[in-house]
Amino acid sequence: MSRIAKLLRFWATLEAPVNRRTYCLHGLSLAGIKYLGDVIFFWLSTGRFWKPTDYLPLAHSLLWTNLQGVPSWLLPALGVWTLPFLWIGVTLTLRRALDAGRSPWLALGFFLPFVNYTVMASFCFLPTAERGASPKKTTMPRGKRLPNALLSAGCGVVLGLLMVLLGIRFAEQYGFTLFLGAPFAMGALTAFIFNRGYAGTALETIQVTICMFIVVAGALFLLAFEGAVCIAMAIPLGLIVGVLGAVLGRAIALSGRRAIPPVVSAMLLLPLSLAVEPPHLTGRVLHEVRSSVVIGAPPERVWSHVIAFKPISEAPDLVFRLGIADPRYARIDGVGVGAIRYCVFSTGEFVEPITEWETARRLSFSVVRSPAPLSELSLYENVSPPHLRNYLRPRRGEFRLVALPGGRTRLEGSTWYEIEMAPEGYWQLWTDFLIHEIHDRVLNHIKHEVEADS
Repeated sequence: MSRIAKLLRFWATLEAPVNRRTYCLHGLSLAGIKYLGDVIFFWLSTGRFWKPTDYLPLAHSLLWTNLQGVPSWLLPALGVWTLPFLWIGVTLTLRRALDAGRSPWLALGFFLPFVNYTVMASFCFLPTAERGASPKKTTMPRGKRLPNALLSAGCGVVLGLLMVLLGIRFAEQYGFTLFLGAPFAMGALTAFIFNRGYAGTALETIQVTICMFIVVAGALFLLAFEGAVCIAMAIPLGLIVGVLGAVLGRAIALSGRRAIPPVVSAMLLLPLSLAVEPPHLTGRVLHEVRSSVVIGAPPERVWSHVIAFKPISEAPDLVFRLGIADPRYARIDGVGVGAIRYCVFSTGEFVEPITEWETARRLSFSVVRSPAPLSELSLYENVSPPHLRNYLRPRRGEFRLVALPGGRTRLEGSTWYEIEMAPEGYWQLWTDFLIHEIHDRVLNHIKHEVEADS
């Protein structure tokens, strides 16, 4: 047990040096463990084996062409499973860079698609630097805390706003660079500059980093880049990744590598990564959200309320008052397959051609037009970031009516959608939650409507 604890400490910390043999051995072992875990998750969710020939092309591109129809928990589970390997890869690469006498900022290359393979392969061959070639540690800085905190946080804020401007306003891409690479680099830059001028503790460094992210969030809100709800959903991911970056930046500063030019060069990797990251890496998995409610009436009496329901009069929950699209009522033109159902929300209407019509049993429809998923909560009118347009794509829906003993009905509702934001597993958690809230509002309204008529 002590060996395992020692190994985990070696992987997770930034203390022991890593030579090329150790780097190669541990890297290959961790890659094997990561692959084995992914295969187990994939087998548990689909009953299929994830062959290396299927897996390797997906490791970076994430073109999940063979993940269609997987359960909703798979992508979030794979994301959580990946996080510790990501951190271990960064720590090993940082220590290998120091051992080889190279810039520790090369560890940021671990976030660059395909470039990271080149970085890792190079460090498997570069020899350990001669003692005289390694830079000596500088004396601990004696600057004051507040000026250095303001300077470092300001640099992090500028980097964050620049990446949002490049990623959203120009590239219109909510990819891995924006949500993983940028927060990590912002945390690393803030922590490095802070500890370059002031001998800060780990806690002080994290506090400055968190303050920096709060300022970035406030600036995005005040500058009308984003609304409050979307910023709130992005903050947990940004903070987790940013704090990991802060640990890295502080370690580089304490290593004696205090020169600014390597930092600038490292930060230039972000626009490069944004430029080379292929578009549409996500949005290829069709996710299903399923909800249900039990109604005290037989399916025959529920059916007419399913195909069209009256305006919802119940007070909306908090999520809808914050701007999430609120379902209002549904109407239908025609009868049977080919009829057009219109489900009206606070942001517009869904146009839903009927594809399956089994009276009192099943109603299926495709979605050919959908409104914005939310109205941004902002100080300004008409705040409309790109992600409100075609980044969340409902594809089809279905109601199923299951007869239960005692003349009751279990009404089930499903929505299938795609989401083109990375990391997809993280945003799926939010989207599934919000669609469940919409389902519950509609299903409970139908329940009350049917039981009131009864």
